[in-house]
Amino acid sequence: MNEHDSEKVAGVLLRRGYRQVASPEDASLVFYNTCSIREKAAHKVFSRLGKFNPKNNAGRDSGKVIGVLGCVAQQEGEEIFERAPWVSLVCGSASYRKLPLLLARLESGERRVSGLETDTDETFETELTRRDHPFRAYLTIIEGCDKACSYCVVPYTRGPERSRASDSILREVRELAGVGYTEIQLLGQTVNSYRDPSNRHLAFSELLLAVAEIPGIRRVRFMTSHPRDLGGDIVDAIDASATLCDHVHLPVQSGSTRVLRAMKRTYTREEYLEKIGLIRGARRPISITTDIIVGFPGETDEDFEETLSLLDVAQFDGTFSFQYSPRPHTEAALMADPVPESEKVRRLQALLERQRGIQVQRNQSLVGQTFEALVEGATRKESHWMGRTSSNRVLDFTSSRTDLLGEYVRVRVTGAGPNSLTGEQCIE
Repeated sequence: MNEHDSEKVAGVLLRRGYRQVASPEDASLVFYNTCSIREKAAHKVFSRLGKFNPKNNAGRDSGKVIGVLGCVAQQEGEEIFERAPWVSLVCGSASYRKLPLLLARLESGERRVSGLETDTDETFETELTRRDHPFRAYLTIIEGCDKACSYCVVPYTRGPERSRASDSILREVRELAGVGYTEIQLLGQTVNSYRDPSNRHLAFSELLLAVAEIPGIRRVRFMTSHPRDLGGDIVDAIDASATLCDHVHLPVQSGSTRVLRAMKRTYTREEYLEKIGLIRGARRPISITTDIIVGFPGETDEDFEETLSLLDVAQFDGTFSFQYSPRPHTEAALMADPVPESEKVRRLQALLERQRGIQVQRNQSLVGQTFEALVEGATRKESHWMGRTSSNRVLDFTSSRTDLLGEYVRVRVTGAGPNSLTGEQCIE
């Protein structure tokens, strides 16, 4: 999602006649696109901004226009101007469509401008988006979040949920297919919470099928899904269309119902596993990945053991695992009973080790099978290519061909590790 935000901003700049240069040193305009999910995000941003402090570089960068974009911009607001007076623009992600107006004000001589509104429908694609990937296009269909998880800053930095009209989405997908894009990835903080505001009132599952039916589109992905809004209709849609990728990213965050309630995740351990059961009940295998936080305030050894046992039951194909760190403007930041840092480290390592064993076993079960891979690039090894399966597994394979980039090829899996598969292109 952050990569796509950068594509949107770059498109706005290109449309106004700016051109990209090789380094910040060569630029007259420098924008930092920021994310506040990780710990000390704001500190890192101000450290980067310090590079352009006129006091630190003998005034060499005094003519540059410096801007801060994204979630840290939204989180810190105009205080950024006070802490880094050489910054000229502060803009949250909900205001990227207003960037032309903000830039015009800067170009006319204004010293400081900001765009920090979040409750607006004008949050989706910009007039021109620079597409950095040659065959995969990202598309925002829903912005913001209404779930109010106690640890999460997204509702504050991205605002409430706002969905894009289905006609607008389908029109852009047809345009993308017309210029050669074959894979579409639908994006949203809670993408499956999509609610079509148009008169068609398409459900998310119906939108998926409509996108999949557009000529030229070979693959459709979506992320990130919230367990509360994952129903059988979405699984049925994946079963009904081979164009819909057989992969669902479904964050669980904890295997303990007690911790889930403290996180305000709106489901129990048992209810989450029911969603896993829905997916596992599909007619074709669907890969499941997840997010997990360890060391949430008050998490006991017993709570953590429940998370480990959830791994064994759910059999995830991949996890993104993090140590809890408090985020500003969140309820959890005020919670007592913090888990010691050393214990967070121990738990994270234990979780990674358990999950690694699961991934090794699941990937090794695929040896001997054949999959279609979208080729994303050559590797450093001669005659080796890297592709991605519909289930989002990375596949390193050999081929005698030298022109595979962007093609869909059949690959037989010959080996497997915890994070990727190896194979060889099938001879047609």
